[in-house]
Amino acid sequence: MAIDPELLEILACPVCKTSVTLTRDGKGLFCSRCRRLYPIVDDIPVMLVEEAVLVKKAGAAAGRPKKKAAGGKAKPATKKKTGLRTKAKSKAKTKPRFKTRPKAKAKSKARPKPKIRRKR
Repeated sequence: MAIDPELLEILACPVCKTSVTLTRDGKGLFCSRCRRLYPIVDDIPVMLVEEAVLVKKAGAAAGRPKKKAAGGKAKPATKKKTGLRTKAKSKAKTKPRFKTRPKAKAKSKARPKPKIRRKR
């Protein structure tokens, strides 16, 4: 028995509150925003964050086959290069986005000295 389409419209990811999609194999619900795969056990979706599996690629969660190279072998996974800061950029001073107020000095909360009554 498959999940009812009306139920699928209502279900949302408990972490980021976006809609989830049914995987091609029908064994889980995938959130494309936070990349969590929620399992379906006995035709009941388990929408617990503790039970969800983090998926690195969206294609792997959707049950898509990996692309093969011309030689018939699977392509090795390559890391995308991120923008690394150069030495000039890291040393340069940047202006703050917002003006900040100077912090107020903390007032001392010293207790007043007790009055001593003298005996006459």
